[in-house]
Amino acid sequence: MAFSLAMYPISYVARYNSATEEWEESWVEADSIPFEKLAGMSEEKRQEVLSRRNLFNLPLVNYTTQYGLGCFEGMKAYPRKDGTLTLFRPDRNAKRFYDSMRGLYAPGFPQEMFVAASIEYLKKNRKLGYIPSFDPEWEQENFSSAGAVYMRPFMYSEGAIGIGISKEPRVIICATTVSSYFKESNNKAIVTNRIRATPNGTGWIKCASNYVISALAKKEAEEEGFMEVIFLDAVNRKYVEEGSSSNIFFRMKNGELVTPSLGDTILPGITRESIIELAREEGVTVSERKISIQEVAKKCVECFVTGTAAGITPIESITVDEKEIQFTGGGELGKKLQSRLKGIQYGIEKDTRGWNITV
Repeated sequence: MAFSLAMYPISYVARYNSATEEWEESWVEADSIPFEKLAGMSEEKRQEVLSRRNLFNLPLVNYTTQYGLGCFEGMKAYPRKDGTLTLFRPDRNAKRFYDSMRGLYAPGFPQEMFVAASIEYLKKNRKLGYIPSFDPEWEQENFSSAGAVYMRPFMYSEGAIGIGISKEPRVIICATTVSSYFKESNNKAIVTNRIRATPNGTGWIKCASNYVISALAKKEAEEEGFMEVIFLDAVNRKYVEEGSSSNIFFRMKNGELVTPSLGDTILPGITRESIIELAREEGVTVSERKISIQEVAKKCVECFVTGTAAGITPIESITVDEKEIQFTGGGELGKKLQSRLKGIQYGIEKDTRGWNITV
């Protein structure tokens, strides 16, 4: 499965001190049980250990738990053949996390501190054996179900009741081992009537509250037999914006690769940014612009969604108003870009851009 609560034993916590205007860092060690010992425990004992790792002694009633005032990041570290471990573009996650916190009028978490803490986090948990090893079989399936470390840095406010703004937030980093994100089934999507984000809202921020609508819409789509849900814009109700938790791309009949242009309703995805660069390197014309669902129906031959968790996942069709738009292009571009992206992340292909940082 993609995610689980089998969190690693050591976590990072930083708290902003409004009096000194500094971030105070600490490490929370739930236990020091090596992975091999944990794996050998009975299921009951193992679950007891894992449940303790989700307790951070944080205030229960606050702006985050009561009003969704918080933000987070999703980032991955990848094991390699040579035994090393690399973080993929953590500087971009650091920048987005800083922007998200400032967008919520909270003190911004320093980007250099974000990257340094992420690296140290991996080092500490690696000593206890909580990092997956490279499996050569992953290459045979183009890394579609390869293991990686999924890191979840997130903001959590101080204790509070009543609507307000966090002045002394905490930043926590935890992680677990993950594999593929989407369930193995059909790759069909459906357009939802729900609205993910509105102009002048928080769509561009990776904030917790944004994902409530996404979760509801995706649940509804799955109940109808679809893998993914597609959101249209809030104003005109015709322009494609995002998937449930991913950016979206369309390859047109003329070879153009289109992805919705960024604005305050669309999240600036790091995988999205990477795919744009890789596609242009392949000689593909990439356009960041508005694209209507009607244009998709008439001119699109291939569609895929992108994200840290999803990587690149093909969409075989999109249903809108009970009409199915099928993509007949074979998904060749998406497969090629996925192969290149995963190759760079897992060290099979040379990283000419310095996207990876060795831990």
